Amino acid sequence: MAIIELEGLAKSYRVYQKREGLVAAIGGLFRRQYRSVEAVRGIDLKVEQAEFVAFLGPNGAGKTTTLKLLSGVISPSSGTARVMGFVPWRRDNAYRRRFALVMGQKNQLWWDLPAAESFRLHQQIYRIAPRQFERTRDELTDLLGVRNLLSQPVRELSLGERMKMELTAALLHSPDVLFLDEPTIGLDVVAQYNIQAFLRHYQEARNVTVLLTSHYMKDVVALCRRVVVIAAGRVIHDGSLSGIIDRFGGQKVVSLEMVDGQTPEGLGRYGELLAAEAPRIKLRVERAAVPEVLAQILANHAVVDVSVEDPPIEEVIAEMFTQVEGQG
Repeated sequence: MAIIELEGLAKSYRVYQKREGLVAAIGGLFRRQYRSVEAVRGIDLKVEQAEFVAFLGPNGAGKTTTLKLLSGVISPSSGTARVMGFVPWRRDNAYRRRFALVMGQKNQLWWDLPAAESFRLHQQIYRIAPRQFERTRDELTDLLGVRNLLSQPVRELSLGERMKMELTAALLHSPDVLFLDEPTIGLDVVAQYNIQAFLRHYQEARNVTVLLTSHYMKDVVALCRRVVVIAAGRVIHDGSLSGIIDRFGGQKVVSLEMVDGQTPEGLGRYGELLAAEAPRIKLRVERAAVPEVLAQILANHAVVDVSVEDPPIEEVIAEMFTQVEGQG
């Protein structure tokens, strides 16, 4: 059953065009000029119950705008959307109690108060029964390893600890749908891993439907089987990560280990030389040419070991965005 359904969802803004110069600025007070910015351009999307979907795109693609539309923060210019049967921008209280939005660059906790106080406020807002609230709070803070920090002012917490508290606050009312906008932004590797492990466990245990935006591909690889890519306000890919590689990854990385530990001359004729640190060599080769290139290398050079891999997913995503921008 589809929990999230979008049809032709679009959002545009009128942006004031400020001109340079004193005379032009004064003239703008009486005759203002505007231009239309299309943040989202007719998105069609369905997300099934208990899916964990990555929602990717370059800066300005419309990801955060879409999440704001689904959260009811803003209203669309055209199109429709339903989340669990609700129209988000009608802001029904029944809907507000069934979803949560976590934005890595926005704080919902009171900066100078302990997180425990903000949690109590959430309890009152969402009308959570005392026993349920305490049970859920203790479970979440134990899973995230921050229960001993509940009495500490939020401003004294590390960035990773604050994000764990933000997640706790968002999940206190046990939402059915969770929107995550860059939840690991700015975190170190350890904190990212901990957040990923928690989200994976929580989503599987509760069958929550999750829509995640992130610029960290490790988040996507660790958590999401389905990837929706948006660029210039439109969906350009909806499928698996491997599907992105097949569609946009036109090259392979060939790793070689030479017998004598030396780098033979003329390897550039087989492909782009990425690294030559004896005894290993890395070449970037066009996908279609890999069989022929390997045959030539093995026939002309003494090789101990060879492997063929896809390029890093970050490179493939960047290449995809470049291709899409070139077409636009």
